[in-house]
Amino acid sequence: MHEIRVYVRFGETDALGHINNTSYFIYLEEARIRFIESLGYKMDIGNWNFILASTKCDFISQGYFDQNLLIKTYVSNIGNKSFQLEHDIICSKTNQIVAKGNAIMVYFDFEKQKSEPLPDLLKEELQSFFVHS
Repeated sequence: MHEIRVYVRFGETDALGHINNTSYFIYLEEARIRFIESLGYKMDIGNWNFILASTKCDFISQGYFDQNLLIKTYVSNIGNKSFQLEHDIICSKTNQIVAKGNAIMVYFDFEKQKSEPLPDLLKEELQSFFVHS
């Protein structure tokens, strides 16, 4: 499982002090990028092979300004041209799940403008983060 920590800033909250629903997608994006970088792929615009095909976030409990969040990322599906990531967003202080997200990532050739099969090495790396749902 891959993990990152996020600190909730004031500007990421709404008038009630809750984490704004759009902020969760920023946290999930950060987790995805750091996960993919941990596999050896750098966020290089000229050499990036991933597109986001779908993303979702379920809000489980309330999150607030000034919380430290732990985002755990793991793989739930590996296809021929895509893979699915799952994210658990957890309040570090209470260990309570605040939100759960997922994303489908497609391996993509931007020059050809089409999806490509996942390289075998990438499939092997993804497998090491695979968790049965």
